[in-house]
Amino acid sequence: MEMYEKERAFLADTMNVSPQDTPLKQGAPVPPPEKPVAPGTKVIALPEAELLPDQQVDFLEMIELRASVRQYKDEPITRKELAFLLWTTQGVKMPAAKGGSMRTVPSAGARHAFETYLYVQRVEGLAPGFYRYLAFEHLLLPLHLDEAAGERFTSAFRARDAVSQSAVTFVWAANIDRLTYIFGRRAYRYAFLDAGHVCQNLYLAAWTQGIGCCAMGAFDDAAVSDVLHLDGEQEFAVYGATVGKAAGVGPASYGKGGEM
Repeated sequence: MEMYEKERAFLADTMNVSPQDTPLKQGAPVPPPEKPVAPGTKVIALPEAELLPDQQVDFLEMIELRASVRQYKDEPITRKELAFLLWTTQGVKMPAAKGGSMRTVPSAGARHAFETYLYVQRVEGLAPGFYRYLAFEHLLLPLHLDEAAGERFTSAFRARDAVSQSAVTFVWAANIDRLTYIFGRRAYRYAFLDAGHVCQNLYLAAWTQGIGCCAMGAFDDAAVSDVLHLDGEQEFAVYGATVGKAAGVGPASYGKGGEM
């Protein structure tokens, strides 16, 4: 099938892997590695990484049994389980040069453009609403608890039933300046590649805890940006995923044929 004109233009415009006109080479300031939070803003502590639950698994069996789960029980996940999922998908192990960081997932040039937004519905000890994960501090930042915004957010996804049933819906939004600083226009390819690394970690980490997960790529970008207060250009939603308790998921399902 013939490629569309705009798609051809995108591929051509992002083909250069060694651009000479990047902000880095022009001496521009390094973009911040995380969206700032005003001093004194209320934040919520999460269990530290070394205190998070672990599970011995058969890796090959886990890969074989991993599957998307779109229906969830009407029961919460714990704050410790949420912290585990956040750490394993975006946890910062150490800062790196030029505003980068070494994390629990790979990223082009260690740039890690993503901010993790959460639509929380059933997490023990957390009020329902929207939050942002502060990866460098391993904290949660409450955003807003508007019920109408939750309805608009849910309706923005093609698989809205999965979102409405989930304990938490993750959205990864790219701050593209962190990538374009080094890679120029090529950064737009890397942002979408990096999202796959993050979401696969979520699938596997959730599975070890008996939590179901389903990736969400079909959504109304403008609606999601509106609810999460993204400008849609310098910061835009790339990928999402729902998680929640579901029967037949995780190590406890060994020997049950992987029924998910």
